[in-house]
Amino acid sequence: MLKTTPLIEHAAASVRPEWLGRIGYGDAWDLQRRIFDEVMRGNRPNTFLLCEHPDVITIGRNARNDSNLLLSRDLLKANGYEVFDVDRGGDVTYHGPGQLVGYPIIRLADFREDLGWYMRTLEELIIRAIAPWGLRGGRHPGMSGVWCDDRKLCAIGVRASRWVTMHGFALNVTTDLDRFSAIVPCGIAEYKVTSIEVETGVRRTLEEVAAAVAGAWDGTFLEPDQGAGAM
Repeated sequence: MLKTTPLIEHAAASVRPEWLGRIGYGDAWDLQRRIFDEVMRGNRPNTFLLCEHPDVITIGRNARNDSNLLLSRDLLKANGYEVFDVDRGGDVTYHGPGQLVGYPIIRLADFREDLGWYMRTLEELIIRAIAPWGLRGGRHPGMSGVWCDDRKLCAIGVRASRWVTMHGFALNVTTDLDRFSAIVPCGIAEYKVTSIEVETGVRRTLEEVAAAVAGAWDGTFLEPDQGAGAM
């Protein structure tokens, strides 16, 4: 079993944030599945994994083929990307150094059994966490994630089974945005991606951003009317 460390003691009452540091995508996915089973059986509290991955392309259930890969799978691997077909919603996305990835593994019965509400509340979590840095995150009509005007800052793709969640969000902090050039991110060709560093000119650590996100959890998820109102 991979070791995790508490992110901030008492950062949130309704979920336990755990910091994994940099971890391979396959190892993190295996860990998610083990924790998912424990949470579903009631043997573990709601858990919020936060981490960073080496270069990897993940392809969600909404990707009908490889049309949003701009390189073949063999060329992606030759250029340093791992490639995984995964069971989350959404299309193709990139994870890599400088990007904060969050995997809430929670019983929605403890909050609200509404997957649409959960997606919008995840967005609200990021919007609130980045606001103190002068970043005005928002939503784009008909699209998921958190945006700065027409630039996508954070991608979201989740899965829920028996109202327990997996997968989550990818927030660009100091990400090398050129690494997105191997794909059409989330299948959206007309908009660019951005990062906290690009938008603010400040290079923040992943631990700092992870702490801000974990610290905003209760204030967002325990105020269901605000999350629902953001839909």
